[in-house]
Amino acid sequence: MVQPTLKISTSPHLKQRITTDVIMRNVVWAMLPLAAFAVYSFGISTLLLLATTTIAAVLTEHVVCRMSGKKSTVFDWSAVITGLLLGLTLPPIFPLWMAFVGGVMAIGLGKSIFGGLGYNVFNPALVGRAILQAAFPAAITTWYPAFTPDRFTQVPASTLALPFMQPPEVDVISGATPLAAFKFEGIRTETTDLALGLISGSTGETCAVLILLGGLYLVVRKMMNWRIPVAVLGSAFLLSGVFYLLNPAEYPHPVFMLFSGGLMLGAVYMATDMVASPLTPLGVWIYGAFIGIVTIVIRLWGGLPEGVMYAILLANAVSPHIDGWVQPRVYGTKPKAAAA
Repeated sequence: MVQPTLKISTSPHLKQRITTDVIMRNVVWAMLPLAAFAVYSFGISTLLLLATTTIAAVLTEHVVCRMSGKKSTVFDWSAVITGLLLGLTLPPIFPLWMAFVGGVMAIGLGKSIFGGLGYNVFNPALVGRAILQAAFPAAITTWYPAFTPDRFTQVPASTLALPFMQPPEVDVISGATPLAAFKFEGIRTETTDLALGLISGSTGETCAVLILLGGLYLVVRKMMNWRIPVAVLGSAFLLSGVFYLLNPAEYPHPVFMLFSGGLMLGAVYMATDMVASPLTPLGVWIYGAFIGIVTIVIRLWGGLPEGVMYAILLANAVSPHIDGWVQPRVYGTKPKAAAA
């Protein structure tokens, strides 16, 4: 008679059938409507930009894996997400050679240097974006108006600028984004325009409605922790609302803060990075609130009009510590205070 075998293993004991590549592929699908709207708004230059950052990220991932003697991981879709997200954070007419450098840096320094997927401390797309902002501050703050009549027939010269060459000045339109217009000129943008993407800005931060719909899709599919974007947007709304009530003439309405800039894009697609965000139930609320508060502080009193990128990177850095501070007590053990 065969005796039954008792298998003993470490947690987790309950596992979902959803694999990493399935989750990553669904994230890409959730971002595709936003990418399509960006191309519709800004034209061929944005299509080339998104293709360049995505190709650079995927190519770098493959090369690094082969150089390390590992099987290529490009088919888990994580590199596609990194490249697509990076492109969505850049201006529509950003030079393609700079975008390619950003894609390489995002994977090389933001992901592979830590050991690949599952080990990266920071969101790789934001690492690439931070490097580009430090290296090319003028290009990354040069904006282009949406819905120009020739956006599908002509490509701005700055997009095709040769490496290390200055783009022609006649092709550059340094229009202010809604955040910059308010911070430096006191001009307020209509909420409807912000929600529907009828403004200038980075390719993927203009249409808040599509960002929210994409996030809702992932939440329904249980592929996103909804608490993080709720904590980010909720804390930003509350803090900016307090200052608006104190002085509405000086501080913007909290709804403006939510729909302008990259806050919505960062809250839904970047702060929710499964690797760089906390795991504990209380930790994700603290993490999200930290991002929302730091973003508003930078926007109101910092030298730059936008602070989402820095807020998320800082939160990524303290994420492991947050988990350590609020680690739930193991069942059957005494609380720390009682044990002491």
